[in-house]
Amino acid sequence: MATNTTDHGTAGYVQARRISTETKASVKTTELIAYVAAVIGVLIASAMVDASDFGAQEAWFYITLLTIGYMVSRGLAKSGSRDFYDDSNADHKNH
Repeated sequence: MATNTTDHGTAGYVQARRISTETKASVKTTELIAYVAAVIGVLIASAMVDASDFGAQEAWFYITLLTIGYMVSRGLAKSGSRDFYDDSNADHKNH
């Protein structure tokens, strides 16, 4: 029966590699919380004020702008951050 060894020569010990994803999951960021809060705020504001001042068309326009801003911020976050995990966790991360 073969025994796994590392460069250190310790029998039966295999060190997990340190791997990183490109960035955190979106549900773990404050960007998502801020985006959802802003969208809810716009919807509440459009429901509470007079339609001649701030109606549904303006509300959805602002929500579209918020969505574009959120997507740009996520793209910038993905371009420069890393989220590290061990190789032993790689099997359930990819499935």
